[in-house]
Amino acid sequence: MSTQGEVQRSILPMPDMPHAGLTTYDARDPDTRFPPIKPLRPPKEAPNVLIILLDDVGFGASSAFGGPANTPTAERLANTGLKYNRFHTTALCAPTRAALLTGRNHHSVGMGSITEASTPAPGYNAMRPNNKAPLAEILRLNGYSTAQFGKCHEVPPWETSPMGPFDRWPTGSGFEYFYGFVGGETNQYYPAIYEGTTPVEQDKMPEEGYHFTEDMTNKAIKWIRQQKALMPDKPFFIYYAPGATHAPHHVPAEWADKYRGKFDQGYEKLREEILTRQKALGVVPPDCELTPWNKEVPHWEEIPDDMKPVLARQMEVYAGFLEHTDYHIGRVIDALEDMEILDDTLIYYIIGDNGASAEGTFTGAFMELTFHNGRPDLEAPEIVKARINDFGTPRAYNHYAVGWAMAMNTPYQWSKMIASHWGGTRNGTVVHWPRGIQAQGEIRNQFMHVIDIAPTVLEVAGIPEPTQVHGITQSPMEGVSLFSTFNDAYAPERRETQYFEVGGNRGIYHKGWSAITPHTASWRAHLPQVPFDEDVWELYGPDDWSQARNLAGEMPEELERLKLLWLIEAARYNVLPMDDRLERLNPDLAGRPQLVRGKSQLLFGGMGRLNEWSVISIKNKSHSVTADVMVPNSGAEGVIVAQGGMFGGWSLYAREGKLKYCYNLLGHKTWFVESDQPVPAGRHQVRMEFAYDGGGIGKGGLVTLFIDGKNVGSGRVEETHMMVFSTEDCDVGRGSGSPVSPDYGPRGNKFSGEVNWVQIDLGLDDQDHLISPEERLSFAMARQ
Repeated sequence: MSTQGEVQRSILPMPDMPHAGLTTYDARDPDTRFPPIKPLRPPKEAPNVLIILLDDVGFGASSAFGGPANTPTAERLANTGLKYNRFHTTALCAPTRAALLTGRNHHSVGMGSITEASTPAPGYNAMRPNNKAPLAEILRLNGYSTAQFGKCHEVPPWETSPMGPFDRWPTGSGFEYFYGFVGGETNQYYPAIYEGTTPVEQDKMPEEGYHFTEDMTNKAIKWIRQQKALMPDKPFFIYYAPGATHAPHHVPAEWADKYRGKFDQGYEKLREEILTRQKALGVVPPDCELTPWNKEVPHWEEIPDDMKPVLARQMEVYAGFLEHTDYHIGRVIDALEDMEILDDTLIYYIIGDNGASAEGTFTGAFMELTFHNGRPDLEAPEIVKARINDFGTPRAYNHYAVGWAMAMNTPYQWSKMIASHWGGTRNGTVVHWPRGIQAQGEIRNQFMHVIDIAPTVLEVAGIPEPTQVHGITQSPMEGVSLFSTFNDAYAPERRETQYFEVGGNRGIYHKGWSAITPHTASWRAHLPQVPFDEDVWELYGPDDWSQARNLAGEMPEELERLKLLWLIEAARYNVLPMDDRLERLNPDLAGRPQLVRGKSQLLFGGMGRLNEWSVISIKNKSHSVTADVMVPNSGAEGVIVAQGGMFGGWSLYAREGKLKYCYNLLGHKTWFVESDQPVPAGRHQVRMEFAYDGGGIGKGGLVTLFIDGKNVGSGRVEETHMMVFSTEDCDVGRGSGSPVSPDYGPRGNKFSGEVNWVQIDLGLDDQDHLISPEERLSFAMARQ
């Protein structure tokens, strides 16, 4: 291991050292002496660091840990490295990422839930405190090159617009380069990509072979090559976090087709097969028990025979998606080997940021955002069955059935979001570093949490945990270094205690014991929750690897002792007050800032890539959309303004000269309203008014179109989105990503003339159906 040497690294940035010698008048003076400028570098022996974090992959999915999805890259690294079979995450994506990159518990850095559900409570505000500097910033200020590729999901919603602020974006959090997406998920074929803080478009279309995982991998390899070509003596820190295998499960058909017929036996039989392989690999002990089947999830034999092939195909697509992801990770590893730096790169390959996702329905989903909109009825079996051939393609936004999630978490109970059980928190992890790890192909079973990675990396690099960063005294990291386990299979377990909590699902691990209580499941999240004090706690002993034998009734005193310990840890790390309120998704009720306030918003031509948090919400209310356009003599054609994409949204556009409106409900239903006359050449005001029916959320309404205040057409939209449109953005004068309407494509949809401005108003009843040009700016801004 390296030492600090003469460089003082506890205060970052390192203080400038003033010149203390003689200052001469003439540089030619023989007494003129200055020490040579030395570029900032880490300690001499510091390795490159590559952290790979997959998304929504359960412990039992990867072949490296006995799963059915072939992951040869993970196996390759494990065969010359180590497998950690008691590595734990937080059970949810954004909390795990925040914990990983800071070395602190997720509530300590304000990420007790996803950013979209943030509240003013310190443990849930999505705002990383300044006294908890992220690992990337510490490494950068010690001379590392730093880059992030893929998913972020750590930026508070009110800071995600093109105007920032960018303090909590990757490039404001220690990464010198970022290529990826900011939100929780993205369309793999039409991703919302940023390079740094600048939105960029994909370089080719899905039909030309585009997929985001391949794209981000190309960027990562290019960055590594450039970094080593220009700074070969400078180590790098790379955080490679694909959106895979989070829904939508998007993968080219040839990858899914590799698994044809391999899941026809169903998910319960698959669990048994996985456990047999896990025991053979030694990633679980020989006496590990398969946990009971969840009583709320239908057995495979209860699935109608005509739906079983549909569910099997969902799993084929998922397995292909995971193998496809592992393949592209292999390309990164090959690049490191080709540049002869693989042996000197510490690699963490974390196979999942939580357990497998149970956010599909019991029969799976063609469009997974129906789950977030409270519309499981749109995923009726006959609808899903009719779209079986679309799974995995750009024509679907699919998610597998809940039963497959349970199988992917074998041998454990529950799934993603359920922080109480290992099914939500235990993820197989591979560590590879030939120069620093002598053992090959061995298994480590020390208890480890994601917060332990940051201090481990610092110890490996010979860099001290800083006491001060940017003038702020730092709070100590809450993780512990597990470097001692690299070359000692029997190294003492340094993490003896760890709490868990997400949405009221909670648990405590202490010296082999675990006390846990599930509070809610993803498929029950929209229902009223029971009071926290009515949750039933379970107790599992040190000899129960999978939490299969509940000892609560036999050892009530031990259970009470651990429950009290959980409460102490919860108070210590800002877990309290626990929050299971669904209304947290509504910023008005949650108490978090909103980028757009009031009842009116003015957008200008050329504005685009505005996510849903950057646009006034028109859902569940009457509204109007007015645009000032310049139509060429050749006629009006193309997008005036569009929000969302082919799996949900709305668009006001021109087709064959006429004004047209499309409302797309979650990719399942589409309504159109068209003007009875074309928009004339010249400057005109076009308008859409939506009179909401009321009587609850998700209802329909009457759409009326106007040209220069004249009614030119009307029609009905029978149903609307309750909560969110899609992961795609809003654009003025064109449509990025996938198209909302089938009337135009993803490219070539730019408006034929000019869109000067677009104004969105809520609940207005403008009798003349016009906005005077001289009043529009003050009118809109006054309502902010």
